[in-house]
This record gives sequence, C-alpha cells and structure tokens, in this order.
Amino acid sequence: MSGVPAPAVLVVVGAGPRATGLLERIAANAPELWDGTRALRIHLVDPHPPGPGRIWRHEQSPLLRMNSMAEDVTMFTDESSTIEGPVRPGPSLAEWAARHAGHDPRRSPHSPGLPAPPPAPAAPEPEDAPRARTASPPPADPDVLAELRTLAGSDFPTRRAQSAYLDWVFRRALAELPPSVTVEWHRATATAVTGPADGPQCVHLADRATPLTADLVVLAQGHISSAPDARHRAHAEFARRHGLFHLPPEFSSDADLSALRPGEHVIVRGFGLAFIDLMALLTEGRGGSYRTEADGTLTYLPSGREPVLHVGSRRGVPYHSKTRYRLRGPRPPLPRHFGPDAVDALLAGARPLDLRHDVWPLMAKEIGYGHYHELFHARPGRTTLPWPDFADSYDRLDWYSDDMAALVASAVPDPADRLDFEALDHPLDGVSFDTPEAFQEHLRDHIARDVARRENPEFSADLGAFLALLSVYGHLPRLVASGRLTARSVADDLDGWWHGFFSFLASGPPGFRLRQLLALSRAGVVRFVGAEIRIGTDEATGTFTATSPTVPGRPVHAGALIEAYLPRPSLARTEDPLLRGLYRDGALAEEVVADATHTHRSGLLAVSPADGHVVDPSLRGPHPRRIALGAPTNSRAVAAFARPRTDAPVFRQNDAVARALLRTLSALPGSPSPSPSPTSPPATRPAMSQTASAIAHTPRSPGPPDPAEPADGPPGRPWAGVR
Repeated sequence: MSGVPAPAVLVVVGAGPRATGLLERIAANAPELWDGTRALRIHLVDPHPPGPGRIWRHEQSPLLRMNSMAEDVTMFTDESSTIEGPVRPGPSLAEWAARHAGHDPRRSPHSPGLPAPPPAPAAPEPEDAPRARTASPPPADPDVLAELRTLAGSDFPTRRAQSAYLDWVFRRALAELPPSVTVEWHRATATAVTGPADGPQCVHLADRATPLTADLVVLAQGHISSAPDARHRAHAEFARRHGLFHLPPEFSSDADLSALRPGEHVIVRGFGLAFIDLMALLTEGRGGSYRTEADGTLTYLPSGREPVLHVGSRRGVPYHSKTRYRLRGPRPPLPRHFGPDAVDALLAGARPLDLRHDVWPLMAKEIGYGHYHELFHARPGRTTLPWPDFADSYDRLDWYSDDMAALVASAVPDPADRLDFEALDHPLDGVSFDTPEAFQEHLRDHIARDVARRENPEFSADLGAFLALLSVYGHLPRLVASGRLTARSVADDLDGWWHGFFSFLASGPPGFRLRQLLALSRAGVVRFVGAEIRIGTDEATGTFTATSPTVPGRPVHAGALIEAYLPRPSLARTEDPLLRGLYRDGALAEEVVADATHTHRSGLLAVSPADGHVVDPSLRGPHPRRIALGAPTNSRAVAAFARPRTDAPVFRQNDAVARALLRTLSALPGSPSPSPSPTSPPATRPAMSQTASAIAHTPRSPGPPDPAEPADGPPGRPWAGVR
C-alpha cells in the first residue's frame, strides 16, 4: 500500500451563518491554495443545523420575521467586494426565493404605487468560476414554500424563510468544495479545546469520550448567551420572593413566556427588535389578530389572553422603521469622506483619538453625503442649487461648521429634508407630559409619522443616508483595530453610543410592525412609559416599578419584568462551556482597553486584528492554531450576512481567514499514512451517520428526505454526514 500524506484537519466550532460563510470562502479559494493530492477534513461542531445554526433554525415561531427586505440579504461576494480571493456571486434571498416561483423578485404585490427602477445587475460570474449546482427540491415545510413562492424583493421574510436560504447556501458551499475536501457535522456541543501551541489541538465534545484532533481550530459560535449580571440576579431574587415573573436579557426565540397571565401588567425595558418579537409572540402568538379598516389603519382584535405591556427605554421610542423603497437617483459614490484615505489620515498622527470629537464628524459628513446625494438627484425641485455646486462646497466644509449649516439651510429650504443627527438620536429630550394619556397620543403620532416617511419614496434621501451609514460601518473596524481610540471613547462612544445609534437608525423593524404597535397602543395592550426608564422594586407592594422623566410622578407597578434586549457579551459570564473553560484556564483573554485615565473591559474575546487568532495570555500573544470569528470577538464584526454591493466587512474577513487557513494547513507537514478513501467513515462511526441527502433535509423538516436529492452536488459528493 503506498503512503500518502495524512489528511489535514480543521475543526470549526459552530455551524451557523458565520461558519457557512467561511466554508463558502474555503471552497472559492481552494482551487488556488489547496493541493488536491492531500485530503482536508473539516469537522463542524454544533448541536443546531448547519447553515441556519441556533439563531436562524427552522424550529421557531413563524411570527418572527427579519428586519431586512428579502433583496437586501445575501451570503455571497459580488463586484463590490475588495477581497484577495475570487468573487463567487450568488443569489440574494429574494433571487433564490424567485426560483421556487419563477417571478421577478423586484416586483412586489405588497407595494402598490411604488414603481421601482431595476436594481444594478448582478455581477457576472468569472469564466473560470465553478458552476454552482443549485438544483434542489423546495423546502419540506409547506408554509415556508408557500412564502417563498410569493416573496417579493421588498417583502420582509420570516426567519424560517431565511433558515431555508441558509440551509441551501450551506449545501451549495459543500457542492463547490474540491473532491479532496470532506465535511462532517457533529451534532454536539464542544466543551473544551486543549493542546500545545506548536502541536495538534484536541476539541472535546459533550457526547463522546474521544476528542477530535485538529491542526487548526476556528471558533465561530455566533451570538452566545450570558448568565445574568448582578443587577438582573437581584431582580430575579426579588421576583422569586414575591412570586413574580422576571425574564433577563434573552434571545426572543428562546424565551419561555408561558408564565405570563392574561391581563397581567408587564414592564418591558427595551424598545428594539427584541421588544418587537416579544410583542408579536404575546399578541398574535396568543390568538389575537388585526383588521384593516377602510382608511388603511389597523385595529387589534384581542383574544383575551394577552398581558398588558408597559414599554420604555433610554430613548423612549421604537427603532426607526426600515425603508420600503429603493433609490430614485444614482447610487452615491461611497466612500467619499470616511473611507481608507480618511482612516489613514486619522492614524497618521500620534495622539490618541476620541470617536465623538475626532472621528464622528467625518462619519457624519459621509452619512450626510449619502443623504444629500439622493435628495439632489431624486428631488431636485426641493433644492435651490445644482448638485455639483452644492457638492463642491459640501466637500470643503466641516460637518459641524457654521458654514456647513448655512449651506444646507440655503440649499435645502425644508427642514424635513435636512439631516439632523441630534434630533434623530434624542427625540424626547426636553419633552415631558402631565399625564400618561397625553404621552400616548404624542408617541403614536411620532411613530405614525416615522412609518409614513419610511414608506414614502418622496423621502428616499433617508435610504441614501442608510447606505452611507453601512459604508461607515464597514470602514470603522480598521480604525478600532489600530488601538488608537482612548479607553474612555471605546467604552462610552464605541460600545456605548455608536452601537446603539447605529442600531436605532439601521436595524429597526418593518413598517407593518410599527403599524401593529399603533393598533396595540390604541387597544390598550401596549402602554408607553417614556425615555430614560428606571426600573425599581417595591417591597411593600411586591411589584416591579418603572419611572420616566417623560411623564414625571407617574410610576408604573407590575408583577412582571422583561429585559427586552440581547445579553451583553461577557467572557466572565458566558454560557458557552468551551469559552468559559478557556477563560477560566487563562487560555484566552477579555479585551481590556486601558490608558492613563480609564480602563474598559468590553467582555469581548480578544483576537489578533490581522487574522483573528485568539490572544492567549500564556503565550503573551496570538495562539497560532486557534482562530475566533464573529459576535463574541473584539473585531466587532457581528453580522454573518449582508446587503448586496456594500463590500461587507464579514465577506472581507471570511475571505482573509479562509485564505490564511488554507495556506497554514498546506504548510503543515503531513506524515505518511495508509491511503484512506476520502469519504470513508472512521471505524468508530456510529450507525446514525447519514448521507448528504438526508442531512440536507434534516434542518428544514418536517418531512422525510427525498432520496433523489443531489445535495447540490454530483454523486459521491465528499460529505461525510453527521455523527
């Protein structure tokens, strides 16, 4: 028997969208960087289905929806991607859904009166690109299939539809791997990683005694829950003593709300997407429904099983509604004022940087450029200058200068067409009401005006600002990774203000959700508390309390408290056993930003900015065989998919890491061993191993697998199945 090099082995902990994106980039770069004479075995470890993972798994309420339009969701690189590896275009969620119905995803039956110009054409595939084997049966869930068959580009899909898309993307990535690369999914939880820095790593699984041995390990667990902090523990203890309900920060799809009684008063802290999800689950999820009136407004028809939700937050208002229109003018040429050159200029100096003072004015000017570019091109009748004249002056002025304010006031007569970040950020500042009823009316009017604006193409300048906001988001990580921001600025401005402000503007709910919120408010099922909400406890009455300066002197008492926001990352409190163990053993580090005046502990996993290698305190630097990606890390690149044609940071990072992995694995020596079949299971493989076709259906079920399923690949696709 002839000797061949032993297979290289990569273990990826996590099999959700981030791991799927990495696998797609490995497939794209393998023809250039992987010698097919040596086998590469990739093990995916995740108790949840590969592709969707935990957050996007099929097994969640069909009431839960994405906050992005179907045409704005992609897992694929395109002509905008600035990557070293090959661009491999693929369909957006809308384009993929259209394959199940044969309709044009750009035409929406739900958007009358909103004619849309064709979007930019998809980038052509390079001639040498491997042809994706995309023929596949429809999802097994008939409700998901029915949704896909009518899904338009401007619709907001269910999370189950996104789950089906991610499942398909995963199988397409498998199909494009070369024959020398096999993938095996272990439906298990990784509990530990051990091994020397200069040798093989052992990944221990909860359900087996023998660990997986790997040359390299990638941690891609995605969003991870954290145990409650001291404040939440105190509230939980108060609830236990008085027989109340308390829900700490949690993912909505995982929350158990069954203990909330009909008519029970519930204080909800948080007005973002977690609240919107909980609102749907506690109303429609309990049998309520909506009736559309002749004037288009909604009326809520209660089931009688709903609790009463008293909601407030720091701003006191819900996130801004997502836009429902497309650009009417040409796409703004971004970046313009905050891109690589601007970041280079900021880093050229020697002094520490303050985000709000040194960086934000450039970011604001970039967002403003996107806003006014669309306004001047789409609605020139609402401006007093030709665009070239305005742009020439705009480019030369500082965002917060008096001259800039004068230019905008002169060229844009209507204040409603101007971009005012301060008014957007704090809509209730300086506003108070004598009675809760007066505030209910005020906030309903605020929400109604926001929805109307975000669905009216007359205000498409807001979309121009949104695109520029995404561009800013994509160029900020390099500056953050430089370490030049002061510790106080990282704490207060980056992790504090900027994250919340970006989400408030860019990550709001679909307009129909806010119309439902208005109906629930009119029905008395939802009550607005106000801004700067403060949560307390009243031992005398045995209730939680909520107060707000928006309606002073009017506390709310309730028998339940829900913290409606995601848990903050915390290595010290993480519920992931692998990270918890590595942190306890000193094998990974929390990001600590310190200077002469402040120390900030972010709770994030510290990684090398260049390549994502885990910083190991015992090595006083990056661990050469352990890499971490995504939400738990201080790269702060939490998104796993992106809007098309935005040169998304996640695709850049996935490509860079995939190429580094392939280069490193190729350079590692392979000791001769008997030649195995690439698809042969190990001798210890249990009988539950499944074929590729069965696995392709398992995450999407219910329903039996289709034996004719090609798993998007030719017969003999090197997919080792599940263990």
